[in-house]
Amino acid sequence: MPPRSPLPARHGLAAARLRTPDRVRTVTDPWATMGAWLRHRLPEHVDVTQMLAQGRFVDEDGRALRDDDAYAPARHVWFHRDLRDEPVVPGEIHVVHRDERLVVVDKPPFLSTIPRGNHVMQSVVVRLRAALDLPELSPLHRLDRVTSGLLMLATEQRWRGPYQTAFERRAVDKTYRALAPVRDGLELPTVVRNHIRKERGTLCAEVVPGAAVNAETRVELEREVDGLGLYRLTPRTGRTHQLRVHLNGLGIPIVGDPLYPVVRDVPVDDFRHPLQLLAAEVAFTDPVDGRHREFRCVRSLPLGEQPPSEQIQR
Repeated sequence: MPPRSPLPARHGLAAARLRTPDRVRTVTDPWATMGAWLRHRLPEHVDVTQMLAQGRFVDEDGRALRDDDAYAPARHVWFHRDLRDEPVVPGEIHVVHRDERLVVVDKPPFLSTIPRGNHVMQSVVVRLRAALDLPELSPLHRLDRVTSGLLMLATEQRWRGPYQTAFERRAVDKTYRALAPVRDGLELPTVVRNHIRKERGTLCAEVVPGAAVNAETRVELEREVDGLGLYRLTPRTGRTHQLRVHLNGLGIPIVGDPLYPVVRDVPVDDFRHPLQLLAAEVAFTDPVDGRHREFRCVRSLPLGEQPPSEQIQR
């Protein structure tokens, strides 16, 4: 176990941690000081010299490292990364339910679930850790950035295990709704079963013909809305982009989808055309106290268009 961070969380994010190698430096190593090792270890775009001058790298005791401190093996170093400017994602995070163990929210489209890549401050976790004063708040399942609706989070790390296990065992019933074209001749309800694969680093998932089934979705047409179908989707599995891939495969791609059937280059601050996919309902038996739990989202389809954000948050 690494030692506890001497730096408090910032914007709901824990400090980053590095550790020097266990071995004592040899004559072939390109560093003699901690400053030299940090420049070797971190990407070139990180201004290590300036960060050291500002006292932003600290050791186990919280002491700010100096550029000329002698290199030491097996030493932990903490620091907060610089955050990029981010366009503020419009829309409110509605808190549907909150208790000792769980927070259930209805998130808007375009808001990332977790801080990652270009979306750090503009994520559910970072926003709510600060707003609800819950520094250990963490999601229990995935919800795509462009997807709206219900997201369940654990208030503390100690509650993650039981609820994540429930999701892994498919003991949580989830219902989605989507707006998509109405296709003549498509017999509904139907159950789509196939194998979906998404490679790391690729934008789109793909169906692998003949491979063992790993994705299953029941698709029903509830009614028509302004010439579009309002579909009820009941996934039995939770593959990445599963619902979007399955509806596209049926010839009824979800309205506003930037990836299926054609990848569109949408600027990160363009919030005008939200994906018309909503995580609408969730029901399960609570693995901690055995109670029946059922939650419904506040939003409904169609989701309104939002103008590009003029605000920047850092």
